[in-house]
Amino acid sequence: MTEWFAKAGAVVLSALMLTVGAADAQTADYPNKLIRIIVPVVPGGLADTLARAVAQHLSVSIGQQVIVENKAGGNFQIALSHVVNSAPDGYTLLVAQEGAIVLNPHLYSKLSYDPLKDLTPITGIAKVDQVLITNPAFPVSSVGELIQAAKAKPGEIGFGAFGPGSTPHVYMEMLQHMAGVKFVPVQYRGAAPMLADIVAGHVPVTFISLGQALPLHREGKVRIIAVCTAERLALLPEIPTMAETLRGFEATAWHGLFAPAGIPPDVVRKINAEVQRMTADRSFQEKVFAPTYFRSMSSSPEQFAATLRAESAQWKKFAEDAKLRIE
Repeated sequence: MTEWFAKAGAVVLSALMLTVGAADAQTADYPNKLIRIIVPVVPGGLADTLARAVAQHLSVSIGQQVIVENKAGGNFQIALSHVVNSAPDGYTLLVAQEGAIVLNPHLYSKLSYDPLKDLTPITGIAKVDQVLITNPAFPVSSVGELIQAAKAKPGEIGFGAFGPGSTPHVYMEMLQHMAGVKFVPVQYRGAAPMLADIVAGHVPVTFISLGQALPLHREGKVRIIAVCTAERLALLPEIPTMAETLRGFEATAWHGLFAPAGIPPDVVRKINAEVQRMTADRSFQEKVFAPTYFRSMSSSPEQFAATLRAESAQWKKFAEDAKLRIE
């Protein structure tokens, strides 16, 4: 019997060593086939543009084709469901914004996944500064005046958003909660049609990224009345922060890179190193970050995971305090 156990143990140990060896070989060979980056928005948006730039750069740097697949819908849920149910082998990745990862779990009573448990954070990619804009004909030139206008006409002033839980929607919820006012959401299928209606004057106000707003602001088609950063932007020193009127109001969007939970740590480190090299590359900064006014957010996987946990806790508190839920 002792001899039998010894033989059985040897067989199990051999099997384990073969399994580990196969995993090590897979990691060493990575990547050896097509990589897909899933994006939870339609083509043409900021996340899509960034993901395609990442895919193009990685295709060259790692010597394997990297493509982008758009899986829009469900306020990011379709794409995330696809990724969390994909093989954790490094060949299915996700570029997603903060709303999909640290906000949605606190907005929806039922999600089929937990982003912090079912995804592996690889690295942040870019921070996206946000601004508050109005149509130039709208008789408001500051956050204070906007709040007064909303108090004078409670529930009558519309604001643009592209779906419940989208960045403009959540930031306006913050404004409403902190200022004690009420606006009316006007929903669009994306940022482009929303901005078109802001320019046309059909909807007077919204939050949007600096890169999308600045050209229109300079052309006089929209008016930036506040920035959402902690301090004024060197690019627009005359524009006040939201916090100068609403103390504590700070909001910066971001895009990060993720994989399904369970991806080998060595693969995570390989991808992380490539992205860090990419975001530090001057040509990438000039071609991708400069035109969009993005800022690098690359970090170690551990640092990125810590950021996600902290932001998730902050958004949870806000959602509870503002009683913000989406069914």
